[in-house]
Amino acid sequence: MAFKLSAFNHVGFKRYLARAFLAILTTVGVLGHVSGMYNLPYIDQIEDLLYDTRVRLSAPGGQDDRIVIIAIDEASLQEHGHWPFTREKFAAMMDNLFGYGAAVVGFDVLFAERDESADMTLLRELASSEADELFRQRLDELEPMIDRDRLFADAMQGGPTILGYYFDNQIETAFTTGVLPYPAFDFHESMAASIFLPRGEGYISNLPTLMDSAYSAGFINNPLIDPDGVVRRTPLLHEYELGAYEALSLAIASTYLNDITLPIFVDASSWMGDYPPLEGLELAGRPIPIDPQGAVLVPYRGPRGSFPYISVGDVISGRVEDPSMLEGRIALVGATAPGMEDLRTTPFGSIYPGVEIHANVIAGILDSNFRWEPAYTVAAEMITIAAFGLLTALLLPVLSPLLSTFVTLLITGLALAFNYYMWEVELHVLPLAMTLYTLLAIYTINMLFGYLFETRSRTHMDSLFGQYVPPDLVKEMSRDPENYSLASQKRELSVLFTDIRSFTTISEGLDAGDLSTLMDEYLTPMTQIVHETHGTIDKYIGDAVMAFWGAPVFHPHHADQAVGAGLAMLSALDVLNEDFEKKGWPEIHIGVGVNTGVMSVGNMGSRFRKAYTVLGDAVNLGSRLEGITKQYGVDMVVSEDTAHSAGRFHYRELDTVRVKGKEKGVTILEPLGLEEELSEEEIKRADAFSHVLYLYREQQWDEAEQALNTLLEDEPDCFLYKLYIDRIKHFRENPPGEDWDGVFTFETK
Repeated sequence: MAFKLSAFNHVGFKRYLARAFLAILTTVGVLGHVSGMYNLPYIDQIEDLLYDTRVRLSAPGGQDDRIVIIAIDEASLQEHGHWPFTREKFAAMMDNLFGYGAAVVGFDVLFAERDESADMTLLRELASSEADELFRQRLDELEPMIDRDRLFADAMQGGPTILGYYFDNQIETAFTTGVLPYPAFDFHESMAASIFLPRGEGYISNLPTLMDSAYSAGFINNPLIDPDGVVRRTPLLHEYELGAYEALSLAIASTYLNDITLPIFVDASSWMGDYPPLEGLELAGRPIPIDPQGAVLVPYRGPRGSFPYISVGDVISGRVEDPSMLEGRIALVGATAPGMEDLRTTPFGSIYPGVEIHANVIAGILDSNFRWEPAYTVAAEMITIAAFGLLTALLLPVLSPLLSTFVTLLITGLALAFNYYMWEVELHVLPLAMTLYTLLAIYTINMLFGYLFETRSRTHMDSLFGQYVPPDLVKEMSRDPENYSLASQKRELSVLFTDIRSFTTISEGLDAGDLSTLMDEYLTPMTQIVHETHGTIDKYIGDAVMAFWGAPVFHPHHADQAVGAGLAMLSALDVLNEDFEKKGWPEIHIGVGVNTGVMSVGNMGSRFRKAYTVLGDAVNLGSRLEGITKQYGVDMVVSEDTAHSAGRFHYRELDTVRVKGKEKGVTILEPLGLEEELSEEEIKRADAFSHVLYLYREQQWDEAEQALNTLLEDEPDCFLYKLYIDRIKHFRENPPGEDWDGVFTFETK
């Protein structure tokens, strides 16, 4: 409550209500669109674009060689003449496909008319009027060779063949031709009210001769085309005279898996009507979710060419270079030539053969990886929008613009993460556009409102921060005062601790006046360095200095600033010690610890006294890093997070330690200086010690000790090398065990 009141005092309660009301009103307006009360323009197009983006990003890629496209391409048309090919050529193709070992052959083409070249009518009329009995006998002998439809039909009996056919949904134009296969399953008349499949009024199917020889057939009606012309879903079922008929892809998969398609209805216990609606299908134990129209979202594997292609001309002529690519595979015959008008627009492009859409669906059935929109989609979208919308509507008005941006990005990230989880793990397709629109709209409202109506005085800014930060930063903050606040907030910052070593001994050797002067001459340049690097002095704790970077003025390279400040302090100390020596004062040494992480920053304390400070685990770790500098004989230690963020410097890894109060090990490093300012020899020694650490953690004691001795030849007084030699000696006598993680645990600060 205290936070809220302080925020309200800052923003103004009326302004808070105004901003919150506008944001809530925006959320309600969005919910009206989702519920179907009205339609916001362009949202559906954005939703489609987001869907296509997710499809492309999540596609597995590569080629699925279980399904081979037998392409009626330009090369085969040039070789074998215009379409349609004679049935004799298809017969040769079938003989070769089954000869190559194809498991199933499916046709994304229709054979509704007789091959005119095979029409025996005229010859039979001639034979009936011909007195020559020998002519009639010869005609009977030649008929099987001349009737090319029969040749094609006989060739189909070499293996399972699945033909394609069309349903006509227009009552005015519907007629029937050819023969339909048996339906996958039948409906009762009383079930019609709960079944919403597309209904065929007529059909165009294949010649009876061909259907009699085919194993089965499936409809090849055009996929469902969205208003933007993109194919995102395709029907698997079609209703005709109370029978549910399979799509070509479903019929091929059923044949390949040697199983029948079973309907799955909504749980009858949760349905109030006489018959529950159709919810999905099952094939060989594989669930196939379908929408009320019997369609599935096409599980695109990738762009065109996600399945191997073989020209139909090569199959007809028997010159397939690698026949093994057809052995045990599904062969899917379809048009890919542009002139045959079977190219579709998909999330992967505008030139995508319709036959490859069938291939993607077949692969989806085999892998059972269909994404689908569950019945609760609308409810889930409304709950998500209401939750995120209300959260941002109530929270953003009390936050600074920077923090509002962070919170909005965080909430947006949560929305994207949840949507991704449902998409990738649960295979559920949840709308995303309206959620993002809501968050963006509320954020924009708050930013515009704050820009137009909220300011802070520069004088007040000086009084708030002048005691904590250098004057140039106060000036910068005054240019945009509403971005800065004393209110506590979570931020990624870099914190620095310094401490004079053996200060008690030093203080005992000086009188009070000299000690005061020494501390003044020491703290002044240290503080100046913090200010020059745009840091904030947190406090002086006796001989210790605590400072942080990144607040109140944010800087993206706060870790670089903190590390640079620490190294500058050590360099300045060398100059100070020369001056102290002249005055007869003792030489001083300091330890410096720097850590980067998320910490609370703001005006904290009691009603009697407050201070602009930082708190949190990251701060405590920075203090402990300073404390362990002397354990390794170095002047400065930084955490791995700091080193990662401050990439301008070169580091020597020291150890991985477990400090007091922390369960997880922390990698600690010593900054050696700017990368470009170090000599090759210094970099080589640092890299050589990294190799020592590798050998040490692998418990290769002899190799590690040998490498350390080599390093000692160049640096005989190096405390760090001697420390690890002692550790190796200890571990030789007391082996740490196979489960040792190489982490050194400090029981004290």
